Amino acid sequence: MWENLRIHFERDWHHISKPGVIAWMFFYFWFLWTFWTGRGFLMLFINVDLIMHEAGHLLFSYTGSHFLTILGGTLFQLIVPAALAFQFACQRQPYGTTFAAFIFFQNFLYIGEYMADARSQALPLVSVGGGEAGHDWHYLFSTLGLLNLDIGIGRLTKFFGWIGMFAAVGWLVYRYHHNPEKQQQFEDF
Repeated sequence: MWENLRIHFERDWHHISKPGVIAWMFFYFWFLWTFWTGRGFLMLFINVDLIMHEAGHLLFSYTGSHFLTILGGTLFQLIVPAALAFQFACQRQPYGTTFAAFIFFQNFLYIGEYMADARSQALPLVSVGGGEAGHDWHYLFSTLGLLNLDIGIGRLTKFFGWIGMFAAVGWLVYRYHHNPEKQQQFEDF
C-alpha cells in the first residue's frame, strides 16, 4: 500500500497555464481582500463553514463523548477541506489542491475569532434545531483550563490561517514555475 502511494505521489502534477494562474491569483487576492476588510460577496463562505461546523457536531455526537461532540464542529470544518486537498493532491490537480488548502486555512480565521470570544461570548451563535446554543470554545477552554488564554490562542490561530492562505497561494505560483512542460523545455534546450 505505501509503495503504491509513494509511486502515485511521484507522478507529475497537471499543467498550470499562465491564464489559469493569473485568474486564480486574481481570485485569491480578491478573496484575501474580502477577508481582510470583512465585506463582500465572498463572505458567503462563512455560511459554508457554519454548515460544516454544525454537521460536525451531529457527526461527532455518535462518539458518545460530550467533549468530542463540541470539538467535532471545529474538527469537521477542517477535515472536509483537508480531505478535499488530499484527494486533489492524489489526482495531481494543482488548482483544486490549492483551493481546498486555501479554504482549510481560511477556516482558521473564524475558528480564531470564535476562540477569542470564549470569555466574552459576544458573538451570535447558531445551533442545529434552533435550541439554545452554547459557546463551543468557552466549554472547551474551560474544560482544558485554558479559558484565560482565549484571546491569545484565538489570535495565534488567525495568524496561522493567514500564513496558511498565503502559503497555499505561494505553492500555486511555485507549481506554475515548476510545470512538467517547463522542465521538459529546459531539458531539451
